[in-house]
Order: sequence, then structure tokens, then C-alpha cells
Amino acid sequence: MSLYEYGRIILRRGWIVLLLAVLAAASAFILSRQITPTYRASQVILIQPARNDLGLTEATTRLMNSYQVYLNSSRIAQQVIDGLQLDMTPGDLLGNVTIQSNRDNLTVQIDVDLEDCAIASRVASAWGDQLVIYRNTQNQTVRIEDRIDAISADNPRCPTSITPNVTINAVAGGLLGGLIGVVLVFVLEYLESSVVRRRDDLERTVDLPVLATIPHHE
Repeated sequence: MSLYEYGRIILRRGWIVLLLAVLAAASAFILSRQITPTYRASQVILIQPARNDLGLTEATTRLMNSYQVYLNSSRIAQQVIDGLQLDMTPGDLLGNVTIQSNRDNLTVQIDVDLEDCAIASRVASAWGDQLVIYRNTQNQTVRIEDRIDAISADNPRCPTSITPNVTINAVAGGLLGGLIGVVLVFVLEYLESSVVRRRDDLERTVDLPVLATIPHHE
């Protein structure tokens, strides 16, 4: 079967593809609108050595991963819960928190994903404060020129929801519906391939040209 014939089949039954695409896109759109949105609040903590010294900078870089491990613990989660009086367990809260350290720019980023934007912002801020408190405590045991400070870069915000993405879900639903429609069209064509309705069907079945036809009369 040539590309022309494939195209002819799609055009002849294109309404099936279009219908399934529209139905799938509309269903995905409606379901996405019914899902409770999740917001992400991000808190960035700057790790700043007291002086521009190669040795102190190298030591600070080596400590970045340890800060990530320190923050990503049930003990810190419990302190945040107690401080904000949240009705959550440390395990549940940790499941909504992502902590990453960047050794190149000496930052620790705390991402909190919750259904309440205001609570997510407060959790991210409180979590970052734990690192600031930790560094302040450690700095009390060293000289001023050897201190490593932790500074909150900005107040966390969550202006838009991260899930669900209604537009992407609707487009993906439409594409999936259209793909299913194409498959269904060819399945129907295969099932009806042995049925002779037109001259083209007969020529394709017997692989011989039709020389003449008897017209239909009432």
C-alpha cells in the first residue's frame, strides 16, 4: 500500500481521529482542573567564606555536600514542624522537600512542594534558617577570619503552581487521542478490507484491472 492510499484512508475516516482527539483533550482538561494544585517555594542559602582565601574557599566547597545531608534529615524536619506547628510527620514533610547543593556558586537550594502556597513558603524559610543557625553556632568556635557564613538570599515565593499543568495535559491528551484514532482507523480498514464496495476495492482484492462496470438502475 502506497503513502497515497494511507493518506486517502486517513482523510476518509479523519472524523474518527478528530473526534477522539477532541474528546481526549477535553477529558484531560477537565480532569486537570479538578486536581488540587501543588505550589513550589524555593529558598536559596548563600554560603560565604569570611575572606577570599584559596584554602578557606576549598574547605567551604568540601562542606557543601555535608550541608545537604544535614538539612535532609528527620531531625531538621521535626524542628521545622515544631516551629511552625504543622500537622505532619517528618517523613511526610521530607517527601515534599528537595535539597540540592551547588559547589560552583556555593549555594544550597531548598524546594518545598505543598498544596498551600503560604505554608510552603514558611517551611522553605524555616528550613533555610536551620542552616543559618547551624553555621552561626559553628562560627562561635573559630576565629572571625576563618568563619563561613550562611545567608538567606531572598524570601521564598511560589507565584505559580507546578502541578497540574492544564495546557500540557490537554495537548498530551489530544495527541494520544489522535494516535488512538489513527490506530482505530487502520483496524477498521483492515476488518473491512475483504468487503467490496467500490471499483478500487475489487482491483485491490483480485489484483486485476476492472475493464467495465454495469451501471445501477432503479
